[in-house]
Amino acid sequence: MDQPVAQKTDAASSHATAMVMFAVLLASYAINAMDRQIFPLLLTDVRREYGFSLADAGLLSTIFTLGMALAGLPAGYLLGRFSRKSVLLIGIFIFSAGTALTAYSAGFLDMLLYRAVTGVGEAMQLTALLAIAAGSFTRYRAAAVGSVNFSFGVGAIIGPALGGHLLMEYQSWRVPMYVFAAFGFIAIIIILVGVRTWFSEATGVNARRGVVGGAATLRNRNTLLLTVISVLGGLIIYGYLGLYPTYLREGLKYTPQATGSVMSIYGLGVLASIGGGWLGDRFSPKAVLCTSFLIAAVLGYLLFHGVAGFVPQAALSFVWGLVVSGTIYVNIAGYHIKAVQPHLSSRASGIFVTSLYASAACAGYILGLLTSSYGWAAAADIQMIGVAIAGALVAAGLKGDRMAHGDGLR
Repeated sequence: MDQPVAQKTDAASSHATAMVMFAVLLASYAINAMDRQIFPLLLTDVRREYGFSLADAGLLSTIFTLGMALAGLPAGYLLGRFSRKSVLLIGIFIFSAGTALTAYSAGFLDMLLYRAVTGVGEAMQLTALLAIAAGSFTRYRAAAVGSVNFSFGVGAIIGPALGGHLLMEYQSWRVPMYVFAAFGFIAIIIILVGVRTWFSEATGVNARRGVVGGAATLRNRNTLLLTVISVLGGLIIYGYLGLYPTYLREGLKYTPQATGSVMSIYGLGVLASIGGGWLGDRFSPKAVLCTSFLIAAVLGYLLFHGVAGFVPQAALSFVWGLVVSGTIYVNIAGYHIKAVQPHLSSRASGIFVTSLYASAACAGYILGLLTSSYGWAAAADIQMIGVAIAGALVAAGLKGDRMAHGDGLR
């Protein structure tokens, strides 16, 4: 065989192997998403057993994001000192252990601690996974990040449906927690055996040669604005994820299975994340985020002011997943990375995780507090609609011509 042909064959084989290993890592994040989507579904049962208030339940639902916020920046620095695979595996272990321990909680404080600990693990896993995804692409980095959120969508579909079934079958909210924790420990073994360091630790030198632009420091206009946008995004994304299932069950009187079905349909919308990332790569940050935030404001109104029927709520949740999680979340993450030069991408990922999840940590509590005082509709007007409009206004200041861009794919 001629040498050039052999080289092409080896390259194709390596690319196929890399894609399989990346799929394994994405599957591990889908397991993470299963727990994220199932716990809000279980909140009504948890409240019934422990007597928690709605605000306390909302805090439990989103407190994991505080762990993510606290661990986001340290995780970025850890990636500069340890292998990405090691950071990712430790993160999955911490997350899975926290999920299992939640079922053993004696009361509010220790349950709050266990849920926060899961966030520490997720921050380590997500930051490492984003670094791997971004390092593999130059021209389509937002789409690569979209593939990570795509895996979240897969978990968001499977988690509520399976969790709702387990809850109805065993009449215990603890059983789904045990099952999803076990999935995480199994994923650790598969990654240890199946993911090679030549893939997870790739330096991306060739990719960096194709990158043009991006700030040489984290102290730049786009990163500053994106940090504010991340804070606002966390409030609306996790206001929905934290208490919308409770709104369906307690406000609209949905059954656990019907609630799980609606949340699974939301997950279908999240599957558009790769397409949402493609939009971010093709169009300006200002156009993508301003438009998406304004659409989110309209959706926020319709979700909490519309009819109670299953079909309208499911349809709105699908579009919410497509626009908010599939476009806003993905492109905030992608633009954080594109705002700087490649050698700063891990730290930029850490800033994204910390800023978005710091506000997300209190999103459920704030929405629960507002709902207790003013009702679901007025609370949504303040947190979902008002914050989305603010996000659009801040996004108008982004400078797309200062973002990094590439001419190819590693």
